[in-house]
Amino acid sequence: MPSKQASKDLLQSPKGMRDVLGADYYRYQGFFEKAQEIAVYYGFQPIETPLLEKEALFKRSVGEHTDIVEKEMYALKTKGGDKLVLRPEGTASVMRAYIEHGMQSRPQPVMLYYSGKFFRHERPQKGRLREFRQFGLEILGTTKSIADAIIIRTSFDILEDAGFKNLSININSIGDAESQKTYTKALVTYYKSHIKNLCAHCKQRIKTNPMRLLDCKSSSCAELKNDAPDSLAHLSSESRKHFKEVLEYLDSMDIPYTIDKTLVRGLDYYTKTVFEIKENSAQNDDGEALSLAGGGRYDGLSKILGHKKPIPAIGASIGIDRVIDTLETDNLNPRIIKKPKVYFIQLGFEAKLGSLSIIEILRKAHIPIAQSLSKDNLSSQLSIAEKMGVPYAVIFGQKEVLEKSVIVRNMKNHSQDTVKIDKLAQYLKKMR
Repeated sequence: MPSKQASKDLLQSPKGMRDVLGADYYRYQGFFEKAQEIAVYYGFQPIETPLLEKEALFKRSVGEHTDIVEKEMYALKTKGGDKLVLRPEGTASVMRAYIEHGMQSRPQPVMLYYSGKFFRHERPQKGRLREFRQFGLEILGTTKSIADAIIIRTSFDILEDAGFKNLSININSIGDAESQKTYTKALVTYYKSHIKNLCAHCKQRIKTNPMRLLDCKSSSCAELKNDAPDSLAHLSSESRKHFKEVLEYLDSMDIPYTIDKTLVRGLDYYTKTVFEIKENSAQNDDGEALSLAGGGRYDGLSKILGHKKPIPAIGASIGIDRVIDTLETDNLNPRIIKKPKVYFIQLGFEAKLGSLSIIEILRKAHIPIAQSLSKDNLSSQLSIAEKMGVPYAVIFGQKEVLEKSVIVRNMKNHSQDTVKIDKLAQYLKKMR
């Protein structure tokens, strides 16, 4: 027999994962509707990639010495010996799909959007779960700085339309491969001179992944970041020109931004533009402005994955869980949510048999209803209708079955009419 504790644990969702119910479910759906609509207006097309991908896809793209690969991926081995992972992010999957399906032959650039679940085994905190949902945007096949501006503008518009009022952008450029080579060398020199003050993880990062030094949250390392070398000072002339153009686009659109010279993002494939969109009136667990979205350019990702030719690209992802948990508004209600106009009441077995046919008539007429077909008592069904504030009740009893009619009751003044079933939809549409 399993212990009481084991039985209790069995009936709880895994740590960092949760059920989405009722109003929250519709808020997720409503956010996707808004985000999708804006993305489509900007010219993005949908894509959906598998929940499971080959482990090597992320080891190569994200970086073997990142926290995601070293600590956070959910990995499994199939009976056939394949090593798979639950996808920890979406960009590598989209690039893989772009190459696999020969999207290079389409008119360039290719603009894609997606939404789905992703998985990372990290410490759960506000708006950051182990099973999390993201809305992503990717533009592949262009080096032009206007693509960076489109990604930032679209992400910003989605969040603003969802209801956020105090958004700002932190932006930086980490440059191309040439720029990163000189910048990394400067970072290593600086941090080696402060090696005694580094945490254990950062002492290892100096050897394996120097840019991740700027991501460290430990107090001693965070202080060192303030005087660390400036990535902008190490940009090649081409990278500097690209970044200048991106900022000019943001200025022309009156989008507020701050240049954050220590922003590098956490994945190895980023080049040139990197950015985060924050809501300044909300805070994360560390007391900082809440980051809702982030992204950047990844011009070298295709070659990291073994493709012969570089495919310039830029993308962003929005943390949907953070959006839902932070917004205190009904602005995210989806179009499918319609307040019931009718409460359908049935009395007796014969009425039950015909109930679904009447409900189907109302559905086809786009008249939203509520019902409790499992109940049999008139007063209990009327009581539910009153509590819900539904304006009309449609009553279908034994007599009405024989007469092929229903009783329509006005729940406010209790007046009622008998209406033939084939005239019911027309009758209700006239009622206000």
